[in-house]
Amino acid sequence: MSEAVELLDLEKYKAEVHRTLISKLDLEKLSRVDPKQAREVVAGLITDIIRNQAVPLSFDEQEKIQSDLLDEVFGLGPLEPLLRDPKISDILVNGKDNVFVEKGGKLMRVDTKFRDDRHLLQIIDRIVSRVGRRVDESSPMVDARLPDGSRVNAIIPPLALDGPSMSIRRFGTGPVAAQQLVELKSISAEMMLTLESAARARLSILISGGTGSGKTTMLNILSRNIPQTERVITIEDAAELNIALENLVRLETRPPNIEGQGAIRQRQLLINCLRMRPDRIILGEVRGEEAFDMLQAMNTGHEGSMATIHANTPRDALTRLESMVAMSGLTLTEKTVRRQIASAIDIVVQVSRLSDGTRKVTSISEIVGMEENVITMQEIFAFYKKGIGPYGKVVGAFKPTGVRPRFLDRLQIAGIFLPQSTFETTLEVS
Repeated sequence: MSEAVELLDLEKYKAEVHRTLISKLDLEKLSRVDPKQAREVVAGLITDIIRNQAVPLSFDEQEKIQSDLLDEVFGLGPLEPLLRDPKISDILVNGKDNVFVEKGGKLMRVDTKFRDDRHLLQIIDRIVSRVGRRVDESSPMVDARLPDGSRVNAIIPPLALDGPSMSIRRFGTGPVAAQQLVELKSISAEMMLTLESAARARLSILISGGTGSGKTTMLNILSRNIPQTERVITIEDAAELNIALENLVRLETRPPNIEGQGAIRQRQLLINCLRMRPDRIILGEVRGEEAFDMLQAMNTGHEGSMATIHANTPRDALTRLESMVAMSGLTLTEKTVRRQIASAIDIVVQVSRLSDGTRKVTSISEIVGMEENVITMQEIFAFYKKGIGPYGKVVGAFKPTGVRPRFLDRLQIAGIFLPQSTFETTLEVS
C-alpha cells in the first residue's frame, strides 16, 4: 500500500470517495437504467473521483476501492464477496466487526467488517425492504430472503445488546440432484430409490432433523418425483422450496404490521389451501397449531403430502407433532391424536449433521400403526457410526435393518417394484 494511503487509512479514504460518489449520483434515474450500463457509469465516476483527488494509489488499491463501492451501490456491501463464494453455506454477522461463515460444514471467522452499526443497519434494511418488510426499534426482528432464495434473519437493538445481528442461510446456486447426495455419501443409492419410489406412490413423508441438517434439500429432492399431472400447494414461513412443477401454487405467511395486526399464520394458509383443490400439500416446516390441520389433510384425500419438523430422532418427531396438535386448542384425547398421526404419516426420514460437518440420512422409519396407546414404528434403513477416521471424518455404514417394509404393497399397486437387493445392500462410509 502506498505511504500516503497508509497515513490516510484506506477504509477512511474509501468512505470519503463513497460520500463524494453519492453526492454526484441520481439514484432514482440510475434505477431506471440497465444494470450493466449503470455499473459502467458508476465505475467511471469512481475512477474520475479518485483521479481528481490526486491521492497516490496502486492499481490494486484502485481496483479494490472500485469493486467495494460498486458492491455498496448495487449490492450488499461487504457481504457481496461472501455471497459470490458458492462454497459458503451460512453467513453469520454478530455485529459490525464479527462475521463468521460456514464452509465445508465448518464455522470460521472472516475479515469482513462494516464501517459502523449504521452501515450494517443500512444493509439489513436494503435486504428486508426488497420483500416489503421493515426493521426498526418498533419491529426489531425480521425474516426475509435474498433473490436467490437464501433465508435471512435479522435482529437489532434494543433486543440485540451488542449491535445489529444477522444470519443468512444459503441454499446453493441451483437445485441439488438425488445423485449428488448419493455421490457425497449422504445417503445410499438404495435408500434414495426407496424414498423416491415412496414419493411417486403417494406415501406421506415427514422429514425430521436439526438446524442446517438438510431437511429442505431432501424435501426439494423428493418433490421432484411428484408427477406433473398433480396440483401441489406449498406453504412456508419464508419461501425457500425450489419445486419444478407446472401446476404449483406457492403460499407464504405474513408477519404483523406496525400495529401488530394483519399477520397470516401457516394454519390459516393451510385451511385456505384445502379450498384450492390440491392433490398434495407441502409444508416447509410444521411448527405450531397447523399440525392438526396437516394431519387431517393427509387423512382426507391428500396422501403423498410432505413436511419437515425439527427433532433429533424419528420418535422425537412424533412426540413434537403430538405437542403441536395440542397447541390447536382442540380437546382431543392422547389416543385420538396418536391415531391421527399413525394413519396420516407413512415414513419418517431422519437427517443429521455429523461432527465432521457432513449431512447424512441417519434413519428411514415406517409407521405401521398402533399398539394399545403407542404408535409403532419399524426402522428400514439406518446409518451406523463406527468412529472417527483420519482428518476427523466420520466412519460408518448405511445398512438395511432386514425388515421388509409394509408399504411395498402400496408401491406395487402403484406399479413400482423394488428389487430384493434394495433391502440387503450395505454401503461403507470412510
